[in-house]
Amino acid sequence: MWRARVARQMRPILERRDAVVLDVCCGTGDLAFSLARNAKAEILGADFSHSMLIRARAKALRVNGVARMAFLEADALRLPFADGSFDLITTAFGFRNLANYEDGLREMLRLLNPGGTLAILEFSEPPRGLLGDMYRFYCQKVLPKIGGLISGDADAYAYLPKSVARFFRPEELAALMKQVGYVSVRYHLMTFGSVALHVGVRG
Repeated sequence: MWRARVARQMRPILERRDAVVLDVCCGTGDLAFSLARNAKAEILGADFSHSMLIRARAKALRVNGVARMAFLEADALRLPFADGSFDLITTAFGFRNLANYEDGLREMLRLLNPGGTLAILEFSEPPRGLLGDMYRFYCQKVLPKIGGLISGDADAYAYLPKSVARFFRPEELAALMKQVGYVSVRYHLMTFGSVALHVGVRG
């Protein structure tokens, strides 16, 4: 649902045949495939995890309408593209794992055409209150146990709430985007504030 909303908001770019799109920290390609659905733009996915890219490429063989999609192995802080190569750069639930957020934002700004758009879909902690406290209790106490029982790796599910708690609040990330040089910065909260979509433009 969250990825589909990103695709809907970016539709004016995705419908352009001359547009080139990069999905950074693409993982197994879920956002890239959402963007590609009925899109005319060329879409690339980049991630440093070789095993995830293998899965993304395997998915691409089974999904219709993604003939213009490719996946490559690359570091999000040093992407192998020329300045101004992309009309849209997206990332979903991977930005908070970067080693340096400011460097990541600067690298993506470098790669955008003037007027190009960055869209960051990322988890966020809901504000204090009943819903926020219920969210934190679920993520910290319930999710690791359920995830551990299903996958056998409770630590992986304990990492998620810890990394979200350490990450920027939406207004803080928006401020950093402006500081780096993005204009028309805005964010939209979803699912009771547990997910935020940040959008900025290269001026």
